[in-house]
Amino acid sequence: MGALTGMRVIEMAAHGPVPFCGLMLADMGADIVRIDRLGEAHAPIALQKRKDVIARGRRSLGVDLKNPAGVELVLGLCAGANVLLEGNRPGVMERLGLGPDSCWRRNPQLVYGRATGWGQTGPLATMAGHDINYLAISGVLHGIGHKGERPVPPLNLVGDYGGGGMVLAVGVLSALLETSRSGKGQVVDAAIVDGAALLQTVLYGLVAMGQWRDERGCNFLDSGCFYYDVYETADGKFMSVGALEAKFFTLLVARLGLSVMDFPDRENPRLWDTYRQKLAAVFCTRTQADWTEIFSGTDACVAPVLSMQDATTVPTAIARQAFIRIDGITQPAPAPRFSRTPSEAHRPPPEPGEHTREVLLDAGYGQADIERLVQCGAIEVDG
Repeated sequence: MGALTGMRVIEMAAHGPVPFCGLMLADMGADIVRIDRLGEAHAPIALQKRKDVIARGRRSLGVDLKNPAGVELVLGLCAGANVLLEGNRPGVMERLGLGPDSCWRRNPQLVYGRATGWGQTGPLATMAGHDINYLAISGVLHGIGHKGERPVPPLNLVGDYGGGGMVLAVGVLSALLETSRSGKGQVVDAAIVDGAALLQTVLYGLVAMGQWRDERGCNFLDSGCFYYDVYETADGKFMSVGALEAKFFTLLVARLGLSVMDFPDRENPRLWDTYRQKLAAVFCTRTQADWTEIFSGTDACVAPVLSMQDATTVPTAIARQAFIRIDGITQPAPAPRFSRTPSEAHRPPPEPGEHTREVLLDAGYGQADIERLVQCGAIEVDG
């Protein structure tokens, strides 16, 4: 029994923020039905549906949304749902007849979660874009990378999933709490540009205090600082160093065979590159495994930079059961952890339309109703 057991969610098949939000809600117990369009593939390029692990925990209903009977079917499902999630460009759902007003006529309490790159309003609202573009406009991409080098895209974690999917999940759950008081649903407009900017809030405060420069690779958290960076080891791998506080820095240099006296003015940015060379010269003398052992059990804030595969095998991951296997595929376990209502990845990713008959039967449709929908082309079912 997850924390969201009993919640019913309609998820319109999409990329990026919506499926990640759906993943989190499904892991926490929500009953999610994904609406897949007939004949269309919605998994990321080059991924097979069964291996698209971000889609775990759902059932899939295949519907022709250009068919009035298909639209009516989705509206009928909304009548018994708590949440609808969609990630189309503004106006698309309205043109389909599935916009908020249409859904609220069936269910005034429905929380309508919308995730886009640019938001529902503004001069770029209807324009195409991807994670890298949203991070560029929001000021995030500018700050990621080394001094004097090009900005580095941080995968699509900060935009699609952090600033998009997680912000959408928080917004949807907050709206549900409000609905329990007011009895009314509302739209949650989650824009990646907004969420990515929100993740930078602390940096705006540091700028105001004169403790952060709006330049890449010049600050204490962006690789500018020599004691907050990565260092190459003798075997071509890397160690991460985050010894910000003086007590941790003392432990760091001691384990490296150095002394704090070798760094008499460590807070002076003009000396950081010189001091970085001192650390680099030591780290390159041993392998990553050697340094991992040397720093094991210390508060020096040093850890090996691991590959995705290696990260699944370290003692911390094993002790916390941070990774699970479903149908032979290793993937991250649900997070966060709950003391009474544990989350669970309880269902593998579905093929589009795999659960069409099952979903409709659960929703109260009879066999004759399902056959009529098949005959008019609104759905397809096997067997």
